[in-house]
Amino acid sequence: MTEKTTGASYAAAGVDIEAGDRAVELMKEWVKKTQRPEVLGGLGGFAGLFDASALKRYERPLLASATDGVGTKVDIARQMGVYDTIGHDLVAMVMDDIVVCGAEPLFMTDYICVGKVHPERVAAIVKGIAEGCVLAGCALVGGETAEHPGLLGPDDFDVAGAGTGVVEYDRLLGADRIRTGDAVIAMASSGLHSNGYSLVRHVLFDRAGMSLDSHVEELGRTLGEELLEPTKIYSLDCMALTRTAEVHAYSHITGGGLAANLARVIPDHLHAAVDRSTWTPGAVFDLVGKAGQVEQLELEKTLNMGVGMMAVVPAESVDVALTALADRGVDAWVAGEILDRGDRTEGATLTGSYAS
Repeated sequence: MTEKTTGASYAAAGVDIEAGDRAVELMKEWVKKTQRPEVLGGLGGFAGLFDASALKRYERPLLASATDGVGTKVDIARQMGVYDTIGHDLVAMVMDDIVVCGAEPLFMTDYICVGKVHPERVAAIVKGIAEGCVLAGCALVGGETAEHPGLLGPDDFDVAGAGTGVVEYDRLLGADRIRTGDAVIAMASSGLHSNGYSLVRHVLFDRAGMSLDSHVEELGRTLGEELLEPTKIYSLDCMALTRTAEVHAYSHITGGGLAANLARVIPDHLHAAVDRSTWTPGAVFDLVGKAGQVEQLELEKTLNMGVGMMAVVPAESVDVALTALADRGVDAWVAGEILDRGDRTEGATLTGSYAS
């Protein structure tokens, strides 16, 4: 009798197509919540469709695009078993880059890579992305879930996304609009956001020996809860501000810190002087600095230090701008001003000491 042999299969290689199909079914209700009237078709097609005829109302529409991920913050989510907030971070990292130029967020796609498809986990990640899209005012028109057994562990995952927005050519924001005497308005972050986690994890876990379930009195909660705090999404706030007050530029404070990101929108002949004494960074920044004996300048090159977005506005627009942001529940303040560059080499610097 000849022994029966079993040929190789996708499932035997570690890819579960049925689990992937179930994940798609579970995420459909969340994706549906993000729909805009310009979106055609439903989830499951090979491409997301967006009716571009909506752009006919623009005289000269410029499409803005961005792509990003959330870095090693995903490992905090994995360790805590909390998967429905990391999507907020992803949307913030993509759409808050798009709104910086004055563009309205239109739609987004996501890419989720896992070692093994756990349908409920994937659906939870998509739930967070969908909720983030609602907060940013954009549609989630599609995405991809890829299973990579052998490359990632069964519980490992990563996320990335790409987004598109639109802005009228003559309403494009940026360095060309900034003038001497403009004010720099800071908008508070919700914490670390999604940058610098390689440093944070090294300092707090490897050097300080802390754990995610450690209760930290200064934070008023566990370390894990603080580290997983979602990135604030400013898209709708910035769009509302642009409609209410004259805005010359925005700067999304992400990797590289406050000064470096602000400098990206400052013209070569001008300089942004930001006064540290106008705010007090949250307790988590002090915790990282003390636990790792990290010098202030190194912290400032890596973390947002309590500021997630900045707006450059004419001095006469400050009061209107601050009122508009306050009406939307955004903690904001004048943090600096635009000066002539003179002999300075940097586009932006931080001066003074943080308020205690």
